[in-house]
Amino acid sequence: MQFQQTIKRPVVCQGIGIHRGQPAQVVIKPAPANSGILLVRTDLPGRPVIPARSSRVVDSSLATTLGNGRAYVSTVEHLLAALAGLQIDNARIEVSGPEVPIMDGSAKPFIQLLQQAGVKTLRWPRAFFLLQRPLELQEGDKYIRMQPAPELRLTYSIDFPHPSIGYQKLTFVPRVKAFCKEIAPARTFGFLQEVQQLQANGLALGGSLENAIVLDQDGVLNAEGLRFADEFVRHKMLDLIGDLALLGWPLVGHLQVHKGSHALHQKFMALLLQQQDAWRLWIPETQPQWRAQLVPPQPRRWRTALA
Repeated sequence: MQFQQTIKRPVVCQGIGIHRGQPAQVVIKPAPANSGILLVRTDLPGRPVIPARSSRVVDSSLATTLGNGRAYVSTVEHLLAALAGLQIDNARIEVSGPEVPIMDGSAKPFIQLLQQAGVKTLRWPRAFFLLQRPLELQEGDKYIRMQPAPELRLTYSIDFPHPSIGYQKLTFVPRVKAFCKEIAPARTFGFLQEVQQLQANGLALGGSLENAIVLDQDGVLNAEGLRFADEFVRHKMLDLIGDLALLGWPLVGHLQVHKGSHALHQKFMALLLQQQDAWRLWIPETQPQWRAQLVPPQPRRWRTALA
């Protein structure tokens, strides 16, 4: 049996938001079992709470943005990936503005902060989304496919017509040490012309060579180069893990993604939750009283439990 986890003590991180270019602060605090990941806008009246659920996604065009009424928090995927990579199920994230700081463009700084906080085991079992049958979402040459498997296995492939990227493919079985070493340090990336267009439209104002890999038509502009030869597909894997955290419980199955995006990830999760015969909530070796509280007996109640 695996038990849910949180952090032992609060930690604080500060930086800038990649789009607004304004200072951003996040305080990550422990949370009790079954509370999940909650984001709190501490700078707004009433301190609105936004559950980190796929049903709360209000935009996925450039990053994953969660909202509740007029309150929203954008660029949550790297922090969520760090929490998922360390198998932290419950946390309260207090954000002092509309963006999570971009840090160095990867999940590595968040991993370091969370490791400083320490991980605490809670006396309540962790549940899993166990895939029961194959599921597929395809849009042109882009697709996400998932098949039943005894553990979570992720395969991601990308194909960019650029000499520094091209076709890259990576298969990864999430483990804490492997995630921290092989996936978390991979940075977000963008093309110089696109970044300039975004900045002209008031976006990506905080973007720089300190928090992103930037490419011109010939190659990588960052003086230090790449952290991995295939850093681009590794970062796409990082984004996927962060987006999948919005399901609330870990997946069990083999997920294959080709030319994915935040938007495609969100569409697949919506399809998965709609196809209730394709999965079941599985709690290994649980005692009856736990199962009764964690698994709603009627399908109608899934909508409330996952909202």
